[in-house]
This record gives sequence, C-alpha cells and structure tokens, in this order.
Amino acid sequence: MADNVRTHKFKAETKKVLNILTHSLYTNREIFLRELLSNASDALDKLRFLQNKGESVRAGDLPLEIRISVDQEKGLLQIADTGLGMTEKELIDNLGTIAKSGSERFAREMGEAGGKTPEGAPPQDAPAPAQDAPAPEEALAARLIGRFGVGFYSIFMAADAVEVISVPAQGDEAPHVWASDGGGGFSVRPPEGEEAALCSRGTVIRARIKADAKEFLEKRRLESIIRKHSNFLSFPIFLEGERINTTPALWREPKFSITPEQYHEFYKYLTYDETPPLDSIHLSVDAPVQFNALIFIPAVAQDLFSHQQDRWGPDLYASRVLIERGNKELLPQYLGFLKGVVDTEDLPLNISRETLQENTVLRKISQTVVKQILGHLEKMALEDKDKYASFWKLHGKYFKFVFNDYLNREKAAPLLRFASSSSEGGIVGLDEYVDRVKPEQKDIWHLAAPSLEAARVNPHLSRFRRKGLEVLYLLEPVDEFALESLGKYKDLTFKSVERAEAKDLEPFADTGEEEISAVQALTDSEKTDLGQLVEKIRAVLGEQIQEVRLSDRLAGSPAVLVSPDGLSSSMEKLLKVMQKDEAVTPKILEINPEHSLLRALLRIYRHDSGNPLIPELVRGLFDNVLLLDGCVNDAGLMADRSLRLMDKALSWYADLLKI
Repeated sequence: MADNVRTHKFKAETKKVLNILTHSLYTNREIFLRELLSNASDALDKLRFLQNKGESVRAGDLPLEIRISVDQEKGLLQIADTGLGMTEKELIDNLGTIAKSGSERFAREMGEAGGKTPEGAPPQDAPAPAQDAPAPEEALAARLIGRFGVGFYSIFMAADAVEVISVPAQGDEAPHVWASDGGGGFSVRPPEGEEAALCSRGTVIRARIKADAKEFLEKRRLESIIRKHSNFLSFPIFLEGERINTTPALWREPKFSITPEQYHEFYKYLTYDETPPLDSIHLSVDAPVQFNALIFIPAVAQDLFSHQQDRWGPDLYASRVLIERGNKELLPQYLGFLKGVVDTEDLPLNISRETLQENTVLRKISQTVVKQILGHLEKMALEDKDKYASFWKLHGKYFKFVFNDYLNREKAAPLLRFASSSSEGGIVGLDEYVDRVKPEQKDIWHLAAPSLEAARVNPHLSRFRRKGLEVLYLLEPVDEFALESLGKYKDLTFKSVERAEAKDLEPFADTGEEEISAVQALTDSEKTDLGQLVEKIRAVLGEQIQEVRLSDRLAGSPAVLVSPDGLSSSMEKLLKVMQKDEAVTPKILEINPEHSLLRALLRIYRHDSGNPLIPELVRGLFDNVLLLDGCVNDAGLMADRSLRLMDKALSWYADLLKI
C-alpha cells in the first residue's frame, strides 16, 4: 500500500449498519440514484448560496450541473456535480461516520450565522414569509436534502466498490479520493493519473456495479429512474450528454406567470391524459406548514369504485424529490378523483426517506389542502355554474362521500347537488331548495329512486306534487346516507317522502298543479264491503305482507308499500345488500279506495265475492306495487300473471266490441 494512502475504520459498527441500509432499509435498489442525485443537488445549492453571498469559489465559471455517465465494459457508473465539494477532513467526517451529514451541519451553521439575504436568493414573486418564518439563509438551508447522512450508503445496494473524488470549492486544498467496498473501513488518498482531471470542482462518484445490478448501466433504465424520482431538481441533469430533467416544477412558479397551455402540458405529463383539465388549483402556503401544491380537476370521469379504489392522492415531493406516488394521506377518498403534486420542505422523513417518521406534517398539509379545494369549489359554484355542473356530472358521485368527513361535511353541504321535482332534469343545490320552501315548511323532502323516471312515477310523490312541495330525487345509494348524516340544513330537517304522514302536509293547500278527478263518496254498504275486500286482499297475499290498510298518503296511485320501521325502500335494500340478505321483507300494503282500479275491484267483489278473478287481480296489483318499490320476487311468475290478465282483458274487450 502506498504511503500516501490512509486507511480508516468505520465507526458505529458500520458493517452491521451498512448491511441494514443496503438490504433492509430500502424497498428497491433504484432508490440509490435518487439519493445520490439529491446529495449532488444539495452540494450545488450550497455553492449557489455562497456565490449569492458574494464569496469567491474555485472555477467560478463552471455551470451548476450534474452529469452521469457509464462505462459498460468496466462496469462503472459515474455521477459528477460541480457543487461545494469536500476537503480531506470532510470526506473522513461525512463519509466515514454513519448518520453524520454535511447538509445537517450546513443547515445548523447557516441558522446560527444569520446575515443579509443574498441577492436573488428567494424569488421576487415568492409569498411573504410568516412572522415566525426562518430567515432566508435558514430557509435555504432547510431545503437541503440528506439531513440524516445515510443516503450516500445506499449506493452499496448496487455497487461492490465506490470511489469519491472531491475538490473543495473554497480554499486551496488539493483533491482527495475516498474509497470503500462497504465493508469494515475506507481509505483516503490523493488522486492518481487521470483521476485528477475528472473533477475541477465538486464531487465525482465512481461506482463499480455488482454483477446482479447491471441494469443500472443501461441508459434507458437510468433515464426512467431520473424522470421518476428526480425530474424536478432545480439543476440540469445530463445523462451521457443529454439533459433529462427538462420539465419544470410548475408548482414552484408564480401563478400569474403560468398560461393555461402550460398547466395542460404539465397535467398531460403527470397523468398521460390528453384532455385538458377542467380546472387547476395552484397553492403556495407558508403556515401552518410550508408547502406548494398543484391540483387538477380532470375533465374526464374517473373510476374509483373498481380497479382504482386503492389508488388515489397527489404525488408527494420533498424539495422537488419524489417521495411517494399517490399519497393517500394528503386527500380523503371523496377527493380521490383529483390529480396533482404536493411539495413541502418541512417533511420529516426517516433515514431511508421512504417512510414518514410521523404524520403530523402530512395531516396539517392535508387539512389545508382540503380547505383550499373546498373553497375553490365554492367559488366555482357561485361564479361559474356551468363549469360546476360539469364538475358535478363527472365527479359528484364520489364527492358526495364527503358526509364521512366530520370536519368538513357542513362546509361542503352547499356544494352537494341533486335532481329535483322542480329541476326539469337539471340539478339543484340545497340553498336553491331552501330559497323556494313554503313559509310553513319545516322539512327538506327527498325521495330515493334508481332513476329519474322511476322517481317521477313513484306513488309517494303524487300528493307532494298536488301540494306544490319540491322533492329532491336521490338517484345514487350514497345520497340518502349523505342527507341522513347531515340531519339538518339551515334549520330544515331532511325527511323521506315515504315517512310523511297526512298531518305533515295538512298546512299546505292544494295548488291545482295536479288534476284530481272527483270521486263519489262510498255508501255505508260500500264501506262495509270495502273492509271485507281488505280482509280478502290480506288473505290472498298472506305472508308476503305484514298488513293491509287504507291509505291517507295516496292521490293518483292505487297502492303503495310502506316500511313498518320507517326505513325508505332504497335504504332498506342497500342495508340488505351490505348484509348479503336476499330475502324480501314483508311490508305494509296501503290501498287507495278512491282510485278507479280499487273502485272497479270493489264492484267485482260486491257482485261476486268468490269470483276467481279477484285473487289474480290482487296478485297483479301487488306485482306492480312491488316493481314500483324496486323489488322483484319472481320475475317469471310476475310476467305469467300479467300475460294471463292481459289475455282475459283483451278477450272481454273483443267480446264487448263483438269483433
């Protein structure tokens, strides 16, 4: 061994620690490139900081950049930066001790130094710092990545030998070479031969790639890693002479300087969606946590209930470096259709950067982002109703799950939209409904149905139409859960029309909007026979119903099914699906004695109570009421009964016409 080569042993049982770092701490080996590029970016940041302070540096005309090259024949990967560089002592201190970081020390020193803001350090358009915000020097230092000082050692996941050639940017100290195989120690020596020409300033890392990691010598593989993790570093990254990171970190730019075309291009880069986004939300926040975010509302519908149900959330960055794709902690699932990025400089990471030490910072960011998004949607709903209608059509079925967000659901309630008996196919908000309520009205009435057409023919609706009372149509299963969870809105109680009693509608006069045919009152004899007919219906239907009774809730329909426990039909069906219960629960059958169909059935019964047609008519009536209620016991049996009744009806009609 040459005299000028000095060997050192790693401290802190480094062999064991390195084994943990390179085999257990990181989930995949490609992370090493992210770590080395982040360290290189730190070194360049430090140098730029010194230059902005007016300090002289070695080779001051060198551009601030990172260059990557490979030698496949020798199995070498080289990463070079023109940053701050390290002296011999710094090489020993920073690379010889696990978890000791030059960035950490630099940040601490800058925090202690204070001083005047270097010219051009923070952008002129940057938001004003909070009163308790750190000084610009501290803020710059806080952005530096690699505070735990272990990212460098991740290189040993892919390499069996590493050399670090470093030339300090300040002072006149000669360059030195740090070398190790990741075992028990390392050596430090002056450069030899061509090594001295490899670096004029900064650091060059030369890694001999392991036999089972040759993929990291392929340009395409390296390029994909750079684009995935380090594409938004603020310094140029060249791979074999070609610049890779050409897409700007748009979320770091001032909003007023960005065009819609730039937003679209970035959205396309982020999502591979060629359709321009419906809208964008650009945030720059200083308190309670400092972060930047760029959130997009897609202009195409998402599918979050199937293959994408576990994939949502914006990409999480720390100082422009990707930490996690689709972080679920940043947005609740009801906003899972949104796309975008969140970048913070206050993110506490564990030593591998892959798992957050704690979620406090993320929770604060999430609360702020959600609040800003809801505020943006509120403004859109007020100022651009057409755009908001498009948003609701695309994403409303997911947004309705905001009822699970106890912190924000009341704030979000005005953003909910529903079809309505007064909307003529459009949608209305709760505020619009409240503006139209009658003076005596104490409830917001709603009706759950599988479709708009089904809602309009629901037998419960006729008396509300007669009274001129608006009813919200709940066409999605989640709608009823949402309103039940809210309970009230502006002192009005949400209430299903199926639970409406006659006394609830007594204060409201008939509006004449629905024509009501005059029906002759029943005689005492007819009333007696009607009671007997009710018993006959109960006997025919048997266990399919709980009870048969005369209705005071029907106007234009012959009969309706009523739940004995107050649940709406849709809620009952939804609960049964959740409980995997396929049985049809018997309900109360209410009949309308003023309807022409019941009057005709009564006449047949009074003429011949034993007429075999009566049971068929009762079952046919019950079949249709079941269908209106959304239940089908036996479709084949229903169809057969309907066809037999049609056959008899047509035969009688033909005989009547004598054709």
